[in-house]
Amino acid sequence: MAYAAARKFMVDGQLRPNKVTDPLVLAAMARLEREAFVPAAAQARAYADEAVPLAPGRAMMAPMILARLLQAAAARLGESALVVGAGSGYAAAVLADLGAVVTALEEDGALLAIARQAWPVVLPGAVPLAVQGPLALGYAASAPYQIILIDGAVPALPEAIAAQLAEGGRVAMVQTRPDAVPQAVLGTKLHGKIFMSPVMDATAPALPGFAPAPSFVF
Repeated sequence: MAYAAARKFMVDGQLRPNKVTDPLVLAAMARLEREAFVPAAAQARAYADEAVPLAPGRAMMAPMILARLLQAAAARLGESALVVGAGSGYAAAVLADLGAVVTALEEDGALLAIARQAWPVVLPGAVPLAVQGPLALGYAASAPYQIILIDGAVPALPEAIAAQLAEGGRVAMVQTRPDAVPQAVLGTKLHGKIFMSPVMDATAPALPGFAPAPSFVF
């Protein structure tokens, strides 16, 4: 398959027409080989405008949704970032390519193995730190983080993860609620509280191990 052509079509046909305008995000996603993070059986779908299956119950977020979340988070060079539910490592790779110092948290060791193999091949600079553990607990050892990306859909932001966000930091995620359409949201921590604002209506693969719990203010 001509992956380079598929990658260009992803950027020009999926990202640009859907309000992805940040040149750094566009350049990173045009540069990084998304197929390197997809199991061989699903590589033909690596650039589809949909979630790509990775393992039972797990999938890679659709490119446009990820791009909008990263654009909203506005990563800056040298910022500390945590990716929760990093899966096979693609979103963490994009954040690292944007210049963030990335910790990638994943509970599935087989998915982390894909990430560890792909990062040194596709990334020109420093690779993320891969850590394995329960997703809803975050990773306090490297906190606080200026950016937290939840790489999947969750019903709420757990207190443990909220506590790891630095003052003035941003959290980007897709939130599912029983009484509303799922939304991509961006939260900013001010005076110890996280204030959420909508980015767009969006769907994403659900992450395991999260339960509804109010932990932020609209």
